[in-house]
Amino acid sequence: MKNRSFIDDFMKFFFSRNMLSRLILVNVIVFILANITGLFMSLYNVHHDHSLFTEWFAVPSNPAILIQKPWTIFTYMFLQEEFMHILFNMITLYFGGTLFLQFLGGKKLLTTYIFGGVSGAAFYILAFNYFPAFSDVVKVSYALGASASVLAVLVAIAIYVPDYTVQLVLFGRIKMKYIALVFVLIDVLSIEKENPGGHIAHLGGALFGFTYVMLLKKNHNMFDFFKPVAAFFKKLFTPKPKLKVEYKKNGRPLTDDEYTKVRAEKQKKMDAILDKISKNGYNSLSKEEKEFLFSASNR
Repeated sequence: MKNRSFIDDFMKFFFSRNMLSRLILVNVIVFILANITGLFMSLYNVHHDHSLFTEWFAVPSNPAILIQKPWTIFTYMFLQEEFMHILFNMITLYFGGTLFLQFLGGKKLLTTYIFGGVSGAAFYILAFNYFPAFSDVVKVSYALGASASVLAVLVAIAIYVPDYTVQLVLFGRIKMKYIALVFVLIDVLSIEKENPGGHIAHLGGALFGFTYVMLLKKNHNMFDFFKPVAAFFKKLFTPKPKLKVEYKKNGRPLTDDEYTKVRAEKQKKMDAILDKISKNGYNSLSKEEKEFLFSASNR
């Protein structure tokens, strides 16, 4: 019964179609596709310095390569090729994302995930091109994984409800602010060790999550700046309604009162035709009535 209950909960989550389940599902699908592609390349003895998915979807630190593949700023945050990598990321995303949905909703979850990932990519690229310690690897380094986005979500919800307490196995009840702090400290202390690019990207995501929610708590949305820009482009690309001016037979434009009267008469005639159709069918209309109906429907 317990196994059946777990499976039922698992299936219910993935078919719930909330933003969290969709984000996890996309990560899982990309993981499967990347590994299947890698398997076939291995079977056909096709070898590269990086896997096909890494070359096309991981974000490079080399600006020259990044310019050729600008989409990687977004695609890298859905790409994991190692099982333990995606397992840890998705467990953490599920943990933080469940709370996030409860307090802030799906739209803000997507915003935090995407822009937390973008912020992580920016930190990674800037750091590898600025600090001399990375000069030997900057031309060949790539970053991939959802970790920056996941940490953005975790930090964001920890800032929003810092004293919210969760029960953790082996550790007991811990407040969200301490959980997020531990994650951030681990990344800071791990930069000098292995995978410095990944840890720097994580901090970029954490900074976005912190800033985004701190502003929200003060009733400021950092994306309000883009609303006038979006409205401008929406207006720019929305077709303007055509202004139709009617004239009398002598060529003089109708006054407002005359135009209103003409419109009322046409509407009255249209209502009479529609009433006739409902009672006797379309074939009961005269030739003139059919022409009037056709003309009106094409305006």
